[in-house]
Amino acid sequence: MKQEKIILTGDRPTGKLHIGHYVGSLKRRVELQNSGLYDKIFIFEADGQALTDNIDNPEKVRQNVIEVALDYLACGIDPSKSTIFIQSQIPELCELTFYFMDLVTVSRLQRNPTVKTEIQMRNFETSIPVGFFTYPISQAADITAFKATTVPVGEDQEPMLEQAREIVRRFNYIYGETLVEPDILLPDNTACLRLPGTDGKAKMSKSLGNCIYLSDPADEVEKKIRSMYTDPDHLRVSDPGKVEGNTVFTYLDAFSRPEHFSRYLPDYANLDELKAHYRRGGLGDVKVKKFLSAVMQEELEPIRQRRKEFEKDIPAVYDMLRQGCEVAREAAAQTLSEVRRAMKINYFEDEALIAEQAARFKTQA
Repeated sequence: MKQEKIILTGDRPTGKLHIGHYVGSLKRRVELQNSGLYDKIFIFEADGQALTDNIDNPEKVRQNVIEVALDYLACGIDPSKSTIFIQSQIPELCELTFYFMDLVTVSRLQRNPTVKTEIQMRNFETSIPVGFFTYPISQAADITAFKATTVPVGEDQEPMLEQAREIVRRFNYIYGETLVEPDILLPDNTACLRLPGTDGKAKMSKSLGNCIYLSDPADEVEKKIRSMYTDPDHLRVSDPGKVEGNTVFTYLDAFSRPEHFSRYLPDYANLDELKAHYRRGGLGDVKVKKFLSAVMQEELEPIRQRRKEFEKDIPAVYDMLRQGCEVAREAAAQTLSEVRRAMKINYFEDEALIAEQAARFKTQA
């Protein structure tokens, strides 16, 4: 029987989604969803994972579940093609995590580069919540529960995928071929691998306040682009400028296309010409930022408009999520049943075991 091609991906509902999410994963998800190349697509809100470092602020997670769902729909995620669900509503994931914990050592978790980075970012070095520390195991449960063959994520998540693969291999080695080993799918635009914040910091982050949100109104987007970090040594228009490390040009790498130039900046044929002029001097930051603003508004305006339409019927969005959870739970329950059978803990379903034990005790009598 041919193996199904299944995608699993998701986000933590700790705030509205921003353009880093969009270029890093959301846009690609819509393309993959509409490609017809995959049999099933599961997209989930990792609210359980979000609570590992927001346990004292559940309302933050609760409020943002609907925000993320609206962002998904506004970007073009189609519930008739993709199953959208909420992690905490699938209890089977907790049970799988519990079993997988026996397959991973503490030292292996401590070596995970993604976990190390996240612990430092949250100042958890001296007091790490166990749930947060073990979230690579939880993520492996999320992936394997739906037999995902493909996980589209950013390059910073590669260590997490490798940990999931290790868990799959160890489980299958001990208990027999049961789980599916996932492959990572990285963004195909290298500029999208890790979009920096508007302040030039390495990562766009809700907590750092350096994001352009998908739901930001047009004037807010323009304001954020005007204040964007460029080349600090490019003080006068006549000065030669650096493109490398210049956030405006990084965003243009991610968003601009040749047709944008004919529409908004016909003096240049393409981005290479614009970069060349900036490098030799004679091109001001204001002009480049105005062009980026036009490009961004063209990309974001349809998303904003679709979001406004979905906001008109919030109960329908919750109903969509509920239906997605039902579909997801059915899939996860099937995998869990297979896992229990492989681990030989399906006591009440194993009629052969019951008959064998009955015969053994009868013989002893």
